[in-house]
Amino acid sequence: MVRQRRGSREIADIGFAPPVSTPASVEIMSLADLRQRAAVRMGEVGLDAPQRPTFHHLITLSSGSLWHTVDFTGYALKPGSWLWVRPGQVQQWGDLHEAEGTLILFEGDFLDPSTVTASRVDDPHAPVLQTPDPEDRQALAMAVDHLALEFQGLHGISLEAHVAVLRHLLSVLVLRLSQRTTPVGSPAPDPGETFVHFRDAVERDFTRTRRLEDYARALGYSPRTLSRAAVAGAGVGAKEFIDRRVILEAKRLLAHGDQSASRIGAQLGFTSATNFSKFFHQRTGHSPTAFRASVRGQSSRNGPDSGTGTGQPRR
Repeated sequence: MVRQRRGSREIADIGFAPPVSTPASVEIMSLADLRQRAAVRMGEVGLDAPQRPTFHHLITLSSGSLWHTVDFTGYALKPGSWLWVRPGQVQQWGDLHEAEGTLILFEGDFLDPSTVTASRVDDPHAPVLQTPDPEDRQALAMAVDHLALEFQGLHGISLEAHVAVLRHLLSVLVLRLSQRTTPVGSPAPDPGETFVHFRDAVERDFTRTRRLEDYARALGYSPRTLSRAAVAGAGVGAKEFIDRRVILEAKRLLAHGDQSASRIGAQLGFTSATNFSKFFHQRTGHSPTAFRASVRGQSSRNGPDSGTGTGQPRR
């Protein structure tokens, strides 16, 4: 499943490495299988250490519970819920001995382009944790069971047909997840066209500018219009939305490698290390150096009692 660096406290970039004799770009395993693999990797970085995979993780439980951290936010998985970790996000596994379920790993290009578009596979703003309603939950359980069964062998068909079936079954699963409804059965709210344009612009340009006026000018809206759209779409003002994206990237870079805080600040468009440190401290309560030390020293086994609520960022 993974390749990790030995003897390093960095968050390793984890590349996809499926087992020999299985189709490239996709792998399905039980959490029991994952525990067994982790047990034999005694000399390598453990699963509870931060990782930054380059491929997708879909996790669902059949029993027990699991605490999983994604981009420094903790999530509590329970049976029937789904957690989707996308490439580039930083994750930490919790205690796997309390959970049974299924892990699906895949690279984005395994799916056909129409499925990628319809299921928002590449959307960095898509929800991490999903709790489908009972009807959807049953359909998803059937889909994952069929996918796992197909992955186990060719079942009398050619390898080419086998891969095609896996692709179609995975497409069914991700389409159902992406088109999910809320627990009360109503469609997920539309973020609004103005907010989507603003969100995409921020994703593209947040390292170049943090000024709301620059985004308003580029998109042809007033700052007030963008702020109203951001409040409606994300629950925060437009300037806060920009700053949160910058902070997330700063956290990823601080946790991921050994670049100095001043160099990271320069990558994010700050004119000096002092300005970056002040910005980071004002919004997190920690200096960049202190944050780096804390995230490398902690384990995602710190569950809800550690002061991090489900879906709430660590402060």
